[in-house]
Amino acid sequence: MKITWLGHASFRIEIAGEVLLIDPWLNGNPMLSEEDHGKATEGASHILLTHGHFDHIVDTLPLAKAKNIPIVGQYDLMSFWGETEGVETISFNKGGTVKLGDVAVTMVNAVHSSSMGTSEGPKWVGTECGFMISGEGHTIYVSGDTDVMADMAIFNDLHAPDIGILAAGGHFTMDMKRAGYAAAKFFDFKTIIPCHYKTFPLLEQSAEELIKAVPKANVIEPEVMVAIDFLRGTDWKP
Repeated sequence: MKITWLGHASFRIEIAGEVLLIDPWLNGNPMLSEEDHGKATEGASHILLTHGHFDHIVDTLPLAKAKNIPIVGQYDLMSFWGETEGVETISFNKGGTVKLGDVAVTMVNAVHSSSMGTSEGPKWVGTECGFMISGEGHTIYVSGDTDVMADMAIFNDLHAPDIGILAAGGHFTMDMKRAGYAAAKFFDFKTIIPCHYKTFPLLEQSAEELIKAVPKANVIEPEVMVAIDFLRGTDWKP
């Protein structure tokens, strides 16, 4: 299993024979070189969306159409796109689980907002969410854009994720202090990967505070386009 940061909140996850693109932002992403776009999306089997903000969805429809792959996400937006854009979608909702080959994806709650810009102003497109992604003996919690929630205790009880991909840049999401509190209070992660940071000066630039908050976990400050390799059912390897 491999997890590759594409910058900001975008990830490529290679798991159990599937290649999942999480909130892929390519064009205009200041962290991802244009020459890496092809490699970042090569062999993609599905696109998973946490919500409708531009920095998470702007490349979704072009990618889905070019690669003829389904978009997986919250019912309202998936239904809208399925009807208006001629793309394949897999729509479900919070608490639901879908199977993508041998990968199980459960949609979980998040606390944020979800809209996209149109010529008539913002259009609300369902609600924000996160995901629990299980395969190859691992469960990955993708927090999506969120603040700390008491719900996280339930997530851990039900799913026991060993890997946390946590939005932690502050201003729009949890900052490193709040993400560290969430990880220490509610989860038993072996590995934590912060995201939604470094992209702009407005966001946090270091994960130092998160690292200090969870000394029992391996907090990896990811490098763009550098895969983090995990063995089946074990912790990561460099």
